[in-house]
Amino acid sequence: MTITVSAPSTARRTLTVCGGAHALHDGFTDLLNVLYPLLQSQFGLSYGAIGALKTCYSGAMATGQIPSGHLAERFGGVRILAIGTMLIAAGYCLAGLSGSLYGVIAGLLLAGLGASTQHPIGSSLVAAAYHGPRSRTALGTYNFTGDVGKVLLPALFALIAASLGWRQALVVMAALAVLGAGIILTSLKPIVMHGTAEPSKAVAGQDRPWAYWLLFAIHIADDLVRTGFLIFLPFLLRDKGADLPTIGLGLSLMFAGGAAGKLVMGWIGQNLGVVPSVLLTEAATTLLILAALPLSLDFALLLLPAVGLVLNGTSSVLYGTIPEFVSPERRTKAFAVFYTGGSVAGATGPLLFGLFGDVVGLATALIAVACVALTTLPMVWALRPAFADD
Repeated sequence: MTITVSAPSTARRTLTVCGGAHALHDGFTDLLNVLYPLLQSQFGLSYGAIGALKTCYSGAMATGQIPSGHLAERFGGVRILAIGTMLIAAGYCLAGLSGSLYGVIAGLLLAGLGASTQHPIGSSLVAAAYHGPRSRTALGTYNFTGDVGKVLLPALFALIAASLGWRQALVVMAALAVLGAGIILTSLKPIVMHGTAEPSKAVAGQDRPWAYWLLFAIHIADDLVRTGFLIFLPFLLRDKGADLPTIGLGLSLMFAGGAAGKLVMGWIGQNLGVVPSVLLTEAATTLLILAALPLSLDFALLLLPAVGLVLNGTSSVLYGTIPEFVSPERRTKAFAVFYTGGSVAGATGPLLFGLFGDVVGLATALIAVACVALTTLPMVWALRPAFADD
C-alpha cells in the first residue's frame, strides 16, 4: 500500500469523512435490531429465524470484506466505499418496497454486502492519513464514530417506524445512505492502495503472528457476546413492557454507553495497559448482563449505558492494538481479516444463540451469552508476553 505524507487538512478531512461513513454503516447495521421484533410480529418468526435473518446480513458482510480490500487496492478505496454505501441503500429499498419476507432476506444480503466495504477500507484510509503515534489516536477516534451512528440511527428508525411503518422507515434510511455515498465521493480524493508502506512514517509494529491470532480469537469471543446480547435485547425489553420507541431508546442508551466506552477505554488502556483493561471490561460484561435480567424496565434502561460501556469499549482496545503486531505493509490485509472474523462471529452467533433460545428460553440464553465473555480471560492473560517484548 503506497502511503504518502498527508497534509493536516487532508488527514482531518479523511478522518471526518471516514468517521461519518463509519457512523452511517454501523447505524444502518444496528437499526436492524429494532426491525427484528417488527418482523417477528408480522411474519410469526421464532428466535432461530430471527437469528437466521441476522446471519444473512452478517454473513454477506463477512464474505465481502476481504474482496472489498482487494477491490480497494485495485480501483481505489474511496470509490469502493461509495459503491458499498449505495448497495446498502439498494438493499434497504428492496426490503422496504417489497414488504415480503423473501424481499427482506434479499435486501439484507445486498445491504450486508455493501456494509462489508466500510471497516477494512475506512480503517486503512485513516491509518494511511495519520502516521507515527497519531495512528492509534486517529483509529480510536474513527472507532468511536461508529457508536455515534449506533446511538442516532436506531432511535431515528424506531420513531419513523412507529409513525409510518417499518417498510417506509427502511426507504427513508435508504435515502440517507444515498446522501452519504454522495458525500464520500465529493469529499475524498481517490486514493489507490497498493505497494509497500514507508516504515519511517507509520507505526513501527513487529510481525508477531501468534499475538495477532490470539488477539483475533479474543475479538471473536467478544463479538459473539456483543451480537448475541443485541439479538436478544429488544425481546428482553419487550417482555419487560417496552413499546417500539422505548426499545429504540434502550438501544440508543446502550450504544451511547458504548460510545463513551470507546473514549474511557482508550484512557484506561493507555494508563493500565491492554491486558488489565480488557480483563476488566470482559468480567464486567458478564456481571452487568446477568444483573439486567431480573430488573424492571426502568432500572434495566438505567443499566444499559453501563452495559454498553463495557460491551463495546473492549473493541477499541483490540482494534487499536493491531498495528503493534503487524508490519505496515501487511496491515490492510490484517484489518480485513480481523473485521471478517468479527463479521463471521456476528453471522453465526445470533443464529446459534437464537436456536438455543428457542429451546431454553430468553433468560437462559442471555445467561449463556454472558458466560461466553469469561472465555476471553485466559486468552487475554496469555497475551501478556507480546507487550513485555516491547
